[in-house]
Amino acid sequence: MNFIKKTNILQLLLLILVLSSCNQKNKEAAENQKPKDTMPHMEPPTKKLPKLSAQYIYTKKNAIERFYNKNWPNNSMNGSFLVAQNGKIIFEKYEGMANFRDERPITATTPLHLASVSKILTAAAVLKLIDAKRIGLDQKVNTIIRNFPFPEVTVKMLLNHRSGMRNYAYFTDKKDGVWDRHNILSNKDIVHLMATKEIGLESRTNTRFAYCNTNYAVLALIIEKATGQSYHKAMERMIFKPLGMNHTFVFDYERDKDSIVPSYKGNKVEIGKDYLDAIYGDKNIYSTPRDLLKFDLARNNPNFLNPKLLKMVYTPFSQERKGEKNYGLGIRMINWETGQNFYFHNGWWHGNTSSYITLLKEHVTIISLSNKYTTKTYQVKKLAPLFGDYPFKLGKDDNEE
Repeated sequence: MNFIKKTNILQLLLLILVLSSCNQKNKEAAENQKPKDTMPHMEPPTKKLPKLSAQYIYTKKNAIERFYNKNWPNNSMNGSFLVAQNGKIIFEKYEGMANFRDERPITATTPLHLASVSKILTAAAVLKLIDAKRIGLDQKVNTIIRNFPFPEVTVKMLLNHRSGMRNYAYFTDKKDGVWDRHNILSNKDIVHLMATKEIGLESRTNTRFAYCNTNYAVLALIIEKATGQSYHKAMERMIFKPLGMNHTFVFDYERDKDSIVPSYKGNKVEIGKDYLDAIYGDKNIYSTPRDLLKFDLARNNPNFLNPKLLKMVYTPFSQERKGEKNYGLGIRMINWETGQNFYFHNGWWHGNTSSYITLLKEHVTIISLSNKYTTKTYQVKKLAPLFGDYPFKLGKDDNEE
């Protein structure tokens, strides 16, 4: 009798196992039948980098800490700072106030305004769309945005700042009826004004490099046209969500104006919003150093772009005057005659300053963000010589955005 009972139990367990396996297969089949997400998107890195030794980390950490204490003495940073190599965080620090009114401290999960460092993320989305053949690098902008008034300007010229367009912050600031500054300006307004208010080019298209925020405000509209989604949603779907950037978002003026981390002058006086604060693409992404590290690792992974397009990202496109400083497709660079190259982007908006540095050969990421105005944010490039041959000499233009 006991033998029969045991046999029945075994048969029952076997039946449960078979049914469970069938259910799992049916579930997998159903999942496979679901429509795949065809939106081009960044992917977490698949390439594993060598593990750093404990001694190496200890030595670098001490050197970085000495720099930090010298650059921001007496805990004066009021921001976020991170240095990582091979994806390993060597040093990070978060101090000061996200909001001086309620004394809310800055932590590792506090999103701060990236200012023009936002451009590297906008560029990444555009490059993914180019890689997926949703748009063309040399495609004329007026074939994408129908009322765009400059027929010779291409997507590439927006990315590398060779469009010749004027900065929207300047031509909307005139007292000649171009724009009523009591009204919040939008990205679409910028294109409409250029098309209807005789806002001519500052220089002939593709004759010289001129860093201009208007280029990236237009690129954000191109992202919207190519994806059929708002810039906010497209960036979330293409970059933030796939990379697990859980503390990164695009600022929405109406939704977020009273909840985001404010910015301050150096004396802690809060800087309010103005009519330019709704423009996105050139600025208005909020993030953290840890999230930007995820982005940097994905951006430097071999599967980010096809090799030909990736090479163009790091090609210098400002060659009118011989010099070390240059700009690629969404990234600033210094190209020394020795063959050494340094890739970075700085940012400034209101009291927010930011610096993003990616040392490609050494797999080093350096991030510095602050919401209380200071030019010391940009000095983090002096850490590069800790990892490679980067011959920096500080000069009068070290604080440029």
